[in-house]
Amino acid sequence: MNTLQIKENALHWSWNGQYLKVMTWGENSVRILSGFEPDNETPSPWALLDNPCVIPEFEQDEQSLSLINGNIRARVDKQGRLSFYNQDNRCLLEELWRQRDNGENFWSAENAPQKKISALKISGRECKPLAGNAFEINVRFESDKNEKIAGMGQYQHAFLNLKGCMLELAQRNSQASVPFMVSSLGYGFLWNNPAVGEAVFAQNETRWHAKASQRIDYWITAGDTPADIVRQYAAVSGKPPLMPEFALGLWQSKLRYRNQHELLSVARRYRDLGIPLAVIVADFFHWPIQGDWRFDEREWPDPAAMTAELKAMGTELMVSVWPTVDIRSENYPQMNEKGLLVNTRKGLNINFDFLGNTRFFDSTNPQARKFIWEVCKKNYVDKGVNLFWLDEAEPEYGVYDFDNYRYHIGNTLETGNIYPLHYCEAFYDGLREVGQSNPVNLVRCAWAGSQRYGALVWSGDIHSSFESMRNQISAGLSMGMAGIPWWTTDIGGFHGGDINDPAFHELLVRWFQWAVFSPVLRMHGHRDPITEPEVPYRDGIAQCNTGAGNELWSFGEPVFAILQRYAALREALRPLLRKLMQQAHDTGEPLMRPLFYHYPDDARGWEITDQYLFGEDVLVAPVVHAGTTQREVWLPGEDVWVDVNTGEHYRGGETVTVAAPLELLPLFVREGAKAQAEIFAAMESLK
Repeated sequence: MNTLQIKENALHWSWNGQYLKVMTWGENSVRILSGFEPDNETPSPWALLDNPCVIPEFEQDEQSLSLINGNIRARVDKQGRLSFYNQDNRCLLEELWRQRDNGENFWSAENAPQKKISALKISGRECKPLAGNAFEINVRFESDKNEKIAGMGQYQHAFLNLKGCMLELAQRNSQASVPFMVSSLGYGFLWNNPAVGEAVFAQNETRWHAKASQRIDYWITAGDTPADIVRQYAAVSGKPPLMPEFALGLWQSKLRYRNQHELLSVARRYRDLGIPLAVIVADFFHWPIQGDWRFDEREWPDPAAMTAELKAMGTELMVSVWPTVDIRSENYPQMNEKGLLVNTRKGLNINFDFLGNTRFFDSTNPQARKFIWEVCKKNYVDKGVNLFWLDEAEPEYGVYDFDNYRYHIGNTLETGNIYPLHYCEAFYDGLREVGQSNPVNLVRCAWAGSQRYGALVWSGDIHSSFESMRNQISAGLSMGMAGIPWWTTDIGGFHGGDINDPAFHELLVRWFQWAVFSPVLRMHGHRDPITEPEVPYRDGIAQCNTGAGNELWSFGEPVFAILQRYAALREALRPLLRKLMQQAHDTGEPLMRPLFYHYPDDARGWEITDQYLFGEDVLVAPVVHAGTTQREVWLPGEDVWVDVNTGEHYRGGETVTVAAPLELLPLFVREGAKAQAEIFAAMESLK
């Protein structure tokens, strides 16, 4: 016998040991938990913050019970089948069931009762038992062929509309699984489960799969616009801190500055050229050995004096932190003994083998987070370092056999995707403890909720090509739609850019131009030609190579002139950047926005992947193909758009062709907007 009842302001259904619980979680939103009884554990909130108390309404008829929270209604029938509706009683999402015993009418997407009796024996919620208390989970929903889907984090493809895509729910170098999606049908959906799995947005079904998990856990919200949905999601998963003023400028990095003298020489040259430099980075292998988390005094003799000189020039030092701990590190014995490292379940207990046999610190262990922070505070913060680059944050296993690793909180197959969130949390909490109100952590991966720990996510080790650049634009927009407003990329790509190659010069310029209109303007890459270390091994430790110069002047005078001009434009745009960062902090909204964000009713806004809005009023149209000196630009809505480069006015709803010589980024601003004055004032300051 099944039960369908109201208990503690939640909707409960159970049958034959299975249970379903629907509860309010934020405005216009509900959280769903389902599995097998007894489920005695208190479910982890995972990506969600503590539940804000919202008292729902209930409606019941002969066949079903509904929970209503503002604009969303969750309906469960006697068979336990679940569907969701908005305030206009339009179906947003319904489970997919194909069973013989589904004899009751089930409400369809067209709001007409239909029989869905089938011999397929497919369930909308499926939990297949594995060893221990884990289950392999599938949750299936009916698919609307006209639905458009955005968000889900960062994947290396150019798709902005994810309908028709299969996405691996797993963290890899240059891939960040952030399982929150925004639907054109008027809902947002968070797969609140850090397990490795897949999301399938097919024509015949939408399916969420976890390879191993304790229970089904997801959150859904109803909103009239994409902006409403993103704001409601941010309210329950967290918003970023306010980006510090200094961070709005140019960040300089390369693989890698080898010593204190080399890094300071670069910063001094920027100062002498009159180019403001916000941040300069000491990349990896500034340490004696992985896991020591300190400067090697042979190359970096006086970090405190170095940071003091940089601060006097208006520049902050960021240092790279890797989660890897070499078995020869001074910290390895203690961390191994205390269980602060990730364990390999079969074979040698090694997670990664880049320039040494290493294991990762276990970010899911509170004691491990405390340990790494205390070491970094002593060796970096106390010497004037206030910024950290949390690299290898997926983490990047030597082999991505997720079932072969175990964290403090469980098997990596069940919990692995949350690693980068806790990595960020360690440094966010530590920096807050020492008095920083708005920590910024540059990090190579993220999961849902990472934004609240100051995660500035960059897109990993990507190729230097126009195809890769196109992918990064979509990646940045998708991250923003997945609730991660702070995002950046290696300008020019990471792998394969030769500083003497004219083709790379063109790519670099085009990449730098649109990066000015991204949350953080950051030069980084491993440039050719590469210089190998003079001594391959020192004290038995493998030494790291370094790339060619990656400063604005490293690519010849013509390129330098263009980059210098756009760096100056970035500085002049601080009033606009400041306003957008405040908005991200207040509401969780991204700075880079797909066209559909403000024009959701226009189908083209969901199709175009090589233009975007910067805030509401600035339209950026990067040149994304080599050898291009003009491009078509679609202008959305019915507004009048002003070409920033020519001053010409165009009516929205048109496609226009504009000149785009190498030195120009096609750029438009909505007439009458406050940003119009800010953009033109910035352009005027460059003359």
